Amino acid sequence: MELLLETVVERELSAYEIERNKPMPTLLHGAIQLNIGSELKIKYPKQFRLASEVLLDTQPNGSTPDIIAYPYSELDFQNDPSRRTDAPLLCIEIQSGSQSTKDMTSKLEPYFSFGIKSCWIVVPELKAVIVYDSPYHYNFFHENEIVKDSVLGIEISVEKIFE
Repeated sequence: MELLLETVVERELSAYEIERNKPMPTLLHGAIQLNIGSELKIKYPKQFRLASEVLLDTQPNGSTPDIIAYPYSELDFQNDPSRRTDAPLLCIEIQSGSQSTKDMTSKLEPYFSFGIKSCWIVVPELKAVIVYDSPYHYNFFHENEIVKDSVLGIEISVEKIFE
């Protein structure tokens, strides 16, 4: 028991984990992230400007959602701030194996206070997506269902997310 405790205590967080305040992504996490981004890009090419790993100026320390969606606009190659002060419409967080439900839901209030309209929490272990339209109201989608985000008018297949 003592050896196990020492191993856990000695593990240092990577620069990625410190900077983004979240676990290092895995192949599963990355594949799901790309699947969601691809589906949204294909279905809504001129409705949303999608991006991943963008630092938002949420309180108290900022946050870096896995995927965000702003209203569609052309990319601005002259002005690209490293920390966004304008809220996206949507943020999507993919739960890692080391994150608890509490870890995930604790992000909701800062996101909605920042002005984000919709937040998704993707739970790979359950092959499920939870769509929040406020910090305390959500819809749960899994298996052969269609994720329906009524705030933003988005619909994508749960199957496509987890294929």
